[in-house]
Amino acid sequence: MTHAAVEPVGDTGLASRAARGDVDAYELLVRHHHPSCMRYAARMLRDAADAEDAVQDTFMRAYLALSRYDDRQPFRAWLFRILVNRCRTLALQRARRTRRFLNDPVALVNAASPAEEPSERGDAIRRAVDELEPLLREAFLLKYVEEMDYQEMATILGASVSALKMRVKRACDALRPRLREIYDD
Repeated sequence: MTHAAVEPVGDTGLASRAARGDVDAYELLVRHHHPSCMRYAARMLRDAADAEDAVQDTFMRAYLALSRYDDRQPFRAWLFRILVNRCRTLALQRARRTRRFLNDPVALVNAASPAEEPSERGDAIRRAVDELEPLLREAFLLKYVEEMDYQEMATILGASVSALKMRVKRACDALRPRLREIYDD
């Protein structure tokens, strides 16, 4: 009596199957992780088009690197490490473009348009988070929006747990007065 090999289930099993060429398994991974990747990238980059680029590039890079995925670590942490790096790279590229743009006053004047201030409380909260310095925003979003534990965050960001706890604390300290203003209105 022979027994069929049982395929592993979950992200690790899907990643293993995808690494062996199972495109459907990779599609399931993408469907499962796309919403959280988009949410993170959109909040880090503050631009929908850049976020979409970062996420698409992340999934492409992840697919091409599946043979190097170490299944002893969570797939989500491995994927988010790629995403965090893509967001950082795109943010740096955007900053360089902006510096070049700001050095051209004619282009700046031509592109200027009046911005409307959102009045809803949720928009105010999002703006407050968006105004955090990038390392604090990154840690805050992973902790409280993506609900990751500090060890998973450390794996993704390559920082110590104590450093990440400090970043989250500093982010919360910076947000506290802004949130008081928002909720006192």
